[in-house]
Amino acid sequence: MKVTFFSNFLNHHQLPFCLEMQKKLGDNFKFVATEEIPSDRIKLGYDDMNCLYDFVVRSYENEQEAYSLGLKSDVVIIGSAPTKYIEERIKNKKLTFRYSERIHKDGFKIKNYLSLIKHYTLKENKNVYLLCSSAYSTYDFNISFAYIGKCYKWGYFPEVKKYNLKELFKKKNNKVDEILWVGRFLNWKHPEKVIEIARKLKEENYKFNVKMIGIGPMFDEIADLINKYNLSDVVKLLGSINNKEVRVYMEKANIYLFTSDYNEGWGAVLNESMNSGCAVISSHAIGATPFLINNNRNGLVYKDESFDDLYFKVKLLINNRKLQTELGINAYKTMINYWNAEYASKEFLKLCNNLLKNKKSDKNSNINKPCTKAKFILQCRMYDYIVGDRNDKKDY
Repeated sequence: MKVTFFSNFLNHHQLPFCLEMQKKLGDNFKFVATEEIPSDRIKLGYDDMNCLYDFVVRSYENEQEAYSLGLKSDVVIIGSAPTKYIEERIKNKKLTFRYSERIHKDGFKIKNYLSLIKHYTLKENKNVYLLCSSAYSTYDFNISFAYIGKCYKWGYFPEVKKYNLKELFKKKNNKVDEILWVGRFLNWKHPEKVIEIARKLKEENYKFNVKMIGIGPMFDEIADLINKYNLSDVVKLLGSINNKEVRVYMEKANIYLFTSDYNEGWGAVLNESMNSGCAVISSHAIGATPFLINNNRNGLVYKDESFDDLYFKVKLLINNRKLQTELGINAYKTMINYWNAEYASKEFLKLCNNLLKNKKSDKNSNINKPCTKAKFILQCRMYDYIVGDRNDKKDY
């Protein structure tokens, strides 16, 4: 089987999956990079992965090969890349997967709705499917009548580390609870919620420490709030830290807070914090949350609009170290057993084989694993769905 993956440029979130595909398919796997890596990323210290791996085809240097792969491959995955490379393929009804986060991140817009109908609903045939790198992708595309019954759970698959669990949880044996938050300081990531939590916890005489990693437009505002509420003894702003060091902080943290709203397409820090054995409390609005977290089994989910729900769950964990450990161990198992590049590539190739042979691949949509069917759920009902009984509580 010959598989080609089109995207703008190769990055560290896609690399583990690509390496697994190359391991399984050899020269029959190619990644087509349609853009050079932006210069600002190079200045920040990122590698130009487009030039580091022999499975990468750079369309900006060899467009003819990119067109050829788009037409002749048995299977194509296409993410952030021009549709021109697959137009002939779609006309020839060859197996193709779109790869997308949600479309209506910042609310429903008629322009986006009509664009989906024009470019997807009316143009693509029955042999085009959707790999959902957000639990909300199904909803966003299906309301435009695109990919109905043809959406599969997917995501990003950053590096998954294997730990000795006994040793990992020794690192988390802190005298007081270590709470960690990582991200850009942006309004839709809501770092201010972390400060409000710290303020209330201190008022109620809880023993804890908060560490916040990242920079961004709200950094000074958050620093001012820490001073205003006299929290400098319990909240530390660590600034920008490289990914390896971030993982060290995750390995030591007891509780990880993920406070983004619907603008968070996926949120790979959820993969990483779960892999690090953190007891995660995550907003239901984040694209990865409904796929990765089974509420009360491998993490806790709070209703995005409800600060009270978030604060209640923080206190629940602070008051129960045993629950922290149980959630952290199960979170780690989720990443090691299912949500990793090795498992995802294996299941993807199984799915491709079934579809190429016209076999049904209607795996239980209640099970949270890559390449299972992604169910259509109204956005307003997603929180109830996540915290309800979905009969998949043992799949972690």
